[in-house]
Order: sequence, then C-alpha cells, then structure tokens
Amino acid sequence: MTSTFWTALAASSLAALVTTLGIFAVRRFETWTRAKIVYFISYAAGVLIAASFLHLVPESFEMNPHAAALLLAGFAGMHFLHRFLCAFVCERHHLIQPGIGIVPVLGIGFHSFIDGMVYAVTYQVSLFTGTLAAVGMVLHEFPEGIVTYLLLIHGGFKPRTALWTAFAAAALTTPLGMLAAYPFISRIDAPLLGALLSLSAGMLVYVGATHLLPEAEHQRKPWAWLTFGVGVLTAIGIVLSE
Repeated sequence: MTSTFWTALAASSLAALVTTLGIFAVRRFETWTRAKIVYFISYAAGVLIAASFLHLVPESFEMNPHAAALLLAGFAGMHFLHRFLCAFVCERHHLIQPGIGIVPVLGIGFHSFIDGMVYAVTYQVSLFTGTLAAVGMVLHEFPEGIVTYLLLIHGGFKPRTALWTAFAAAALTTPLGMLAAYPFISRIDAPLLGALLSLSAGMLVYVGATHLLPEAEHQRKPWAWLTFGVGVLTAIGIVLSE
C-alpha cells in the first residue's frame, strides 16, 4: 500500500513537472511550441482514447455492474462542466482584463485536480492500470501548461505573474488532487473503486475525443493523424505487454 502511494505521488508529480515544462517552453520558445503543439495534442489523444477503451473500461466493467452508466456520467459530467464554463467565460473572452484570464484558468485548475484523483484511483487498481492511464495523461500536460500560460497572458497578466499563476493552477493542483483523494481511495471496496474508475475513464475519453482531437483537426497539420495513430499503437503495445 505504501509503495502504491509513492508511485501515484511520483506519477502525479511527473505530470506537474511536464506541465511546468510546457509553461517555461511557451515563455522561452513561443514560436516553436505554437508550431509543434498539435503533435503533442494528437499523440496524447490517441493514447487516452485507446487506453480508456482497451483497458480502463473493461477493468471497470469487471468491478462494477453499473460501470456503463457511470462511464456515461463521467463523460457527460465533463461535457456539462465545459458547457458551463463556455457559457460564462468563453463567449466573453474577447474582453481583455485579468478577470477574464483567471476564470478559465480556475477551470483548468479544477480539471488538473481531477487528474490527480484519477492517478489515485487507477494506481489503487493496479500498477499496470495506473501506468497506462498516466502515459496519456502526462502527455497532455505539456500542451495544458502552454494553454494555461497563454490564457493568462491574453487576459492581461504580466509574464512573471502569468508564470507563477499557471504553475499553481495547472501543475501544482495535480499532486494535490492525488493527495486529497488517496486516503479515501485506499479504503474503498472493489465495486466503488470500479465506479470511480469508470467515471475516470469517461473523463479521459471526453478529454481525448472532444477536447484534444477537435483542436488537432482545427489546426490541420499534415502529420497530426500519424501522431494520433502512434498514440493508439502505444496504448495497444502497453496493453499487449500486460
């Protein structure tokens, strides 16, 4: 149990580190990161979607008879959260002021906190399940750091303030989410663990299919489809190696 805790903490800390690298990269090499971000997005989408359908979903179905409904609940919950944020933030985002920059970042911070909870849930199931989920999740942290920083800059924040605010919202919240969830996750039975795993899988499918992929399609880079395929093959390779 102790080793599981430290593994989950290490994975969530790695995610925070990758997010931080994204923040520093866009600040130092803004032209390069803008040009390459679509490839990170496509690869992460491939891993997240394939990993969810090939392993996380079947695992949750074995543990909880209501996993299908909970999978839908996780997906729909993320959708409604996204719609809520867009209704009150995105449509007004043309107003350049600090408040407009910080509100969507709070949403990103909430999402990153949920990511930390996903680490706690998946590593409690098994080392393999946690690692499989972590591969795709860590990969999407780099562009998330970039987006968070750019949102703050667009909202009128000074570069140094945007740097530290993005770190607190997008990076630090991930290990905090894991630490907050782990004491409760470690005491639950298999059906409840399966329920949380199916909710997590629904969230990951949403992130990959309705957030990352549309962004990659919108940018229409010539080899984005290939990096998506490589992401799918990565997840398949990990599953077959179990």
